[in-house]
Amino acid sequence: MNNIIHSRFVASISKLKENPMKVVNGGFGEAVAILNRNTPAFYCVPAELYEEMMVLIEDRELIKLAEQVDTTETVKVSINDLRARVGRRSSEEV
Repeated sequence: MNNIIHSRFVASISKLKENPMKVVNGGFGEAVAILNRNTPAFYCVPAELYEEMMVLIEDRELIKLAEQVDTTETVKVSINDLRARVGRRSSEEV
């Protein structure tokens, strides 16, 4: 069975057991695919990259929520109309 490896760097589980930090550093800040019998078992992701991934996931979830909530119709107005309305209000308040 063929597997797609989503990483430029790979290491075996035995190499990971021998020296975990060497495997992580061997990825130069990228994820390292950990292979078990030449099949990806999991990805070893450095903390900094993981944090970036979590920010991206959170942003995507927030965008989805915003799109669900944004059902208000918009109205086009010109900047001159807005200025005129604001001018009227401030003169009425005086």
